[in-house]
Amino acid sequence: MQKLIYCIVSLLISVSAYAHLGTLVGTVYDQSTNLPLRGVTVQLTGSGKAMLTNELGQYRFDGLVASPYKVELSHVGYKSQVINASIIDDQITTVKTLLATSSVDLSEVVVSSQRPHDQQLISSLDIKLRPIVNSQEILRLVPGLFIGQHAGGGKAEQIFLRGFDLDHGTDIRLTVDGMPVNMVSHAHGQGYADLHFVIPELVEGVDFKKGPYTTDKGNLATAGWVDFRTRTGLDRSFAKLEIGQFNTYRAVAGLDLLGQKGRAKNQSAYLASEYSYSNSYFDNPQHFKRLNVVGKYHGHVSDHTNLTLTGSTFWSKWNHSGQIPDRAIESGVTDWFGSIDPTEGGETSRTNFNAQLVTVTPRNHIIKNQFFYANYNFELYSNFTFFLKDSINGDQIRQKEHRNLFGYNGSYATQANLGQTSWTTTLGAQYRQDITHGTELSHTRNRVEILNQIQLGNVNEINAALYADELVQISSRFTVNAGVRVDYFRSQYEDLLAVSSATPAGTIKRATQAVVSPKLNFYYTFNPQFQLYLNTGKGFHSNDARVVTAQNGPLRRTGEILPGGYGSDLGIIIKPFPKLLFNAAAWYLWLAQEFVYVGDEGVVEPSGRSRRAGIDLSVRYQLTKTLYADIDLNTANPRSLDAEAGQNRLPLAPVFTSTGGLSLQTPYGLSGSLRYRYMANRPANEDNTIVAKGYFVTDMQVNYARHGGAKRNYTVGLSVQNLLNTRWKETQFATESRLKGEAAPVEEIHFTPGTPFFARLSLTYFW
Repeated sequence: MQKLIYCIVSLLISVSAYAHLGTLVGTVYDQSTNLPLRGVTVQLTGSGKAMLTNELGQYRFDGLVASPYKVELSHVGYKSQVINASIIDDQITTVKTLLATSSVDLSEVVVSSQRPHDQQLISSLDIKLRPIVNSQEILRLVPGLFIGQHAGGGKAEQIFLRGFDLDHGTDIRLTVDGMPVNMVSHAHGQGYADLHFVIPELVEGVDFKKGPYTTDKGNLATAGWVDFRTRTGLDRSFAKLEIGQFNTYRAVAGLDLLGQKGRAKNQSAYLASEYSYSNSYFDNPQHFKRLNVVGKYHGHVSDHTNLTLTGSTFWSKWNHSGQIPDRAIESGVTDWFGSIDPTEGGETSRTNFNAQLVTVTPRNHIIKNQFFYANYNFELYSNFTFFLKDSINGDQIRQKEHRNLFGYNGSYATQANLGQTSWTTTLGAQYRQDITHGTELSHTRNRVEILNQIQLGNVNEINAALYADELVQISSRFTVNAGVRVDYFRSQYEDLLAVSSATPAGTIKRATQAVVSPKLNFYYTFNPQFQLYLNTGKGFHSNDARVVTAQNGPLRRTGEILPGGYGSDLGIIIKPFPKLLFNAAAWYLWLAQEFVYVGDEGVVEPSGRSRRAGIDLSVRYQLTKTLYADIDLNTANPRSLDAEAGQNRLPLAPVFTSTGGLSLQTPYGLSGSLRYRYMANRPANEDNTIVAKGYFVTDMQVNYARHGGAKRNYTVGLSVQNLLNTRWKETQFATESRLKGEAAPVEEIHFTPGTPFFARLSLTYFW
């Protein structure tokens, strides 16, 4: 009885004491735009308490003893601040802080124990040190990610990551401001991801994670996912002109519509546009043209809700030289930058609308709602095999589609403290529907005449998902993240070509399947210099609707519509010295179904199970106050599990890659970088008898910005791709083809030549 009385008295005392404690609530803004800053590290000196600001730039500390406190705020690329705040019993103390941008200092980077599953140390550093100067650099911000262009710049890039030849996006999920980029059941290939509607100068941040470990990332997120965040507002208007070799021209402008009056009300709006033209370095002029227009508004619907509206439209048209077989160079049929079929090319467009609402309630519950819509058009002419099938007209094909894509992303997150533990619960719902009209594959001649329609139909594909995610901070050092998502797919294909009397034109076929994807991640932060983590999880990729609905197709026989991928990462983040940061991981990924590129058809098809294992290493080092070095090393051992030894290589899968360089940022306006990328030799076919040759290429960027008072008036830049003028093969395929007049087909490397020495000058004016 005495023990019970003692417990009750102790509880009453603790409750009484807690009832008289105070609260600190703060908001952090970017000084130049007066817009909220998310992800700022906020620490109460000496208390052991720390957290990150939310989407509205807010932070909150409850249960504080009445006393003066020092609040430390730090964020990559911003000047750290220490402010004083006095806490009074039973009262809420409110503070507002403006952070000013500054040069990057690695000594201020903290390996955080707060939300470690979401921390983006590497990407936050890289985008501050390596400004994006062209559209291709957007994807290269992900360590270990390589790209290759085999259609002169108009087609989506081929992507390589973690021992995957991802073609154009089969196993990597790409989004922009949360809006999907990948196109499922695309005319050219599953997961086709064209990022060219993004204006590089508007990219503010890049969030990414390798592997299938994030609960709110579903379809295609097996090798990893990347979300590009565009700027919420402009601190000033700008206009930029570029001129380069090979008749290359580019003009970009961004207009701040609301100015200081808008910033005073925490509102922003801008309009930006980009136009590009180039004949490129090929013998056959590319006549490449691209137009982008983007408008964005950000403001407050209420004191607790932010609204962001984005609208954009994009159009591009080009000719390209296609792939060249090695024997055509050796025999003199064409030269290094020539072509076999000079009529290849394409045209594409995309119009987007994106609405995002973020509400943070007085109790710090976060509600997110996003609605998106895209209208997309695509037409591509390619010739992979020349005269293999049709010795008279050639093998040119046309891939074409018209698509409407719309969907919703929503989530509700709460945070609660139980004893010494903190629980962040997130519940989410997602919906996406793709409706295509006239998805086509046809045999054509000279990009004008249709000789034969091979496929023609309409796709209607639905992906609905629910997920739950729990982030538990068990102690100041140990954090556990557990989640599960359930995805439902309904694939429908209306075949507009009569296959037989049993399946007349207009036949609609459907297939449905659901998949459950669990995730479990552990983080142990020994101190602000050392963190150990273990990520585990299941992801998946969907297959093309035309394949999964085929009555006698390979997936119908196995019932495998949504093949899973199971992965794990064991990694460390270390700051052994204030100016040095390491991130290393040993990883493993098992896939229930592999995609292999088939060159003679120009398509991607499923071909069995695979496994990959490797090591990723990223190092960031500040050599001096103004000079920074970085290096990424990535190994992989990709193998097919359903093939005999010696026949189990995965064609074109990278086995070793490395990128790195030096970056300079001075307070006197001079900045620049010298960078390299290296891809080692890799198998081009299953038995490694045909090898895709590796390459080592260097690029350079130099900028000078003139200061006008507190602001820079203009920036002059010089960028050089392939500084050493290396002759290299950017994309390579082991393809069986036949040239005109050849008696028999030949299987060998077919390639697209990489960029030669390519210099461009730019002038940017700000006001």
